[in-house]
Amino acid sequence: MKITKVNIRKLQGSFKSESIFWEDRLVRPIDIYPEYAKEGHENENFQKGDIVKTSSIFVEIHTDEGLYGTAGPIDESHADIIEKSLSKIIIGKDALAIELIWDQMHRLSVHGRQGISMMAISAIDCALWDLKGKYYNTPVYKILGGATRKSIPAYASMLGFNVTDMSLVSERAKLYKDKGFTAQKWFFRYGPMAGIDGLNKNVEMVKTIRDSVGEDYEIMLDCWQSMDYKYVVQLAKRIEEYRPYWLEETVMPDRVEIYKKIKDKINIPLSGAEHDYTRWGMLRFIEKNALDIYQPDIYWAGGLSEVIKIANLASTYDLITIPHGHSSNATLHFSLSQVPIHTPYQEYLIKWNKIHQHFLKTPEKPIKGYFTETDLVGLGMELDKDRIEKEEILEIK
Repeated sequence: MKITKVNIRKLQGSFKSESIFWEDRLVRPIDIYPEYAKEGHENENFQKGDIVKTSSIFVEIHTDEGLYGTAGPIDESHADIIEKSLSKIIIGKDALAIELIWDQMHRLSVHGRQGISMMAISAIDCALWDLKGKYYNTPVYKILGGATRKSIPAYASMLGFNVTDMSLVSERAKLYKDKGFTAQKWFFRYGPMAGIDGLNKNVEMVKTIRDSVGEDYEIMLDCWQSMDYKYVVQLAKRIEEYRPYWLEETVMPDRVEIYKKIKDKINIPLSGAEHDYTRWGMLRFIEKNALDIYQPDIYWAGGLSEVIKIANLASTYDLITIPHGHSSNATLHFSLSQVPIHTPYQEYLIKWNKIHQHFLKTPEKPIKGYFTETDLVGLGMELDKDRIEKEEILEIK
């Protein structure tokens, strides 16, 4: 089965939101500069009244047997690399030779082993897995070895919700507990440059969440690589009593030695590596014993093929791998194929999944806080034409 062409589909659509959809943003590394710290959410201009505009790019890999695989959404920069570089590598190849194609894309991308080039490779890899599932007329997790369980607990990832109004934080924390989620992840709004006042507000948010959900409930906290050693140690000391399940991405990803230093100093499990790439990138953290939980993104770190390798590597050290939740569809097949003790949760980004799955016929959503085993062929990536208001297709042969 040969790859004959690659289609890049640029879709536009919209949905209704009764209130402001993007309420708040998280702290960012760039916020050490005042002109950036005061910026609002990057997507706040996409809403007019109760209508939220959304656009997504999907890649399709077509074959001479009429089958195709789909991946996305991806960014414009990823699509550009697929169009101008990766498509030349894969067209004419055996579509089932996923390992061969991955290795050749990687070896020919000597200046793109990370960042947007690896994200583009990841999308091609995920589309090939979707195609492989269709070829064998089976869900991908069955090709990966079959399900290790019937259901997977999802943790509600609250990115985009208000994190500065404690009455709203409390209300949402209780709401998503009542929806059946057994864990929630919240995001800090303030970093080191916000001073003691910002630190106090971060601590207040954690206390509010714990008070709202009670003691027998897991909470995770995300720093989004925006803090430094001194600040994290201070923050961890003050929130330790609220028993976070983990503290995530405390500093920027290249600071492996600082992660190790933080991990040795605090009493909260440390997670991260969402913004790192490939097994070689993760190995740096593993060799330094710098993290307790690894969070590669399937659409960023090298695709499903590479994240399986990362998880295998991590399991040899008895470490946990819970991928970042860019794609619930791809991640579900990964999670179903993993030993539960090494992948105890799957992330569900409440707001971002509404965006990322908007154009899918069969979006994967947890029911009462749990993802369940699926019978959908491939990765379940078929697009819903009824949701597409405008479309542009770029065909590459």
